[in-house]
Amino acid sequence: MELIRVPALNDNYIWILSDKHQQCIIVDPSESEPVLEIIEQKRLKPKAILLTHHHNDHTGGVNAILKSFPNLPVFGPKETLTKGATQLVNEGDSVKIGDFDFQVIGLPGHTLGHIGFYQAPYLFCGDTLFSAGCGRIFEGTPEQMYQSIQKISALPDDTLICCAHEYTQSNLKFAHHIWPENAAISQYQEEVTTKRDKNIPTIPSTLKIERKINLFLQCDNPILQKKLKINQVNPSLRAVFTLLRQLKDQY
Repeated sequence: MELIRVPALNDNYIWILSDKHQQCIIVDPSESEPVLEIIEQKRLKPKAILLTHHHNDHTGGVNAILKSFPNLPVFGPKETLTKGATQLVNEGDSVKIGDFDFQVIGLPGHTLGHIGFYQAPYLFCGDTLFSAGCGRIFEGTPEQMYQSIQKISALPDDTLICCAHEYTQSNLKFAHHIWPENAAISQYQEEVTTKRDKNIPTIPSTLKIERKINLFLQCDNPILQKKLKINQVNPSLRAVFTLLRQLKDQY
């Protein structure tokens, strides 16, 4: 498999995954032009579009792509029905096309119907988990987002976090603000700053890296809890997550 990262809009990534037969799937196409250019350049054969949620910066290119490939199935949650979805999928469903076999994971929080698509080692998680951060909670609840991130955290260390935005640098600034003594965060912040100064992408990340530098995956860490001024014994991890998300929103 070849994973192709397609920069789009201001800080979006569209993902294309192709197999040895040049067949490919397209994930969250915010725009059509860069996708169609890559498809032509690499002589790819699109087999499906996958949508994680309904926001326009994940669906804006669907209709134009379908004009070039009118019979392409578009898989997504019910909330994407008005954005071009033709095959509705939910948690527990599978998307099987040729060599592709994705497990659908329900990831509500950012939106109520948000889903992810997982085919080891690739996780297309939309706006649920970012490198060093997580998505804003627009429609769901902190409880839902916490549970969604727990589902991601249960995946193997080598899982590639194919999220949809280049937010790593700003997320690390917040993480360093909360926990300035954390050596892993400080070191990774330096690495990411060097990359971004050269306009090098920081995505995909791996779950192994995220476990070390993503505060939202460390709500059970007593040092982090102390940094957040949570002094109870065995506090609710959902409460820790909720406070962390509130602080990030205000940062």
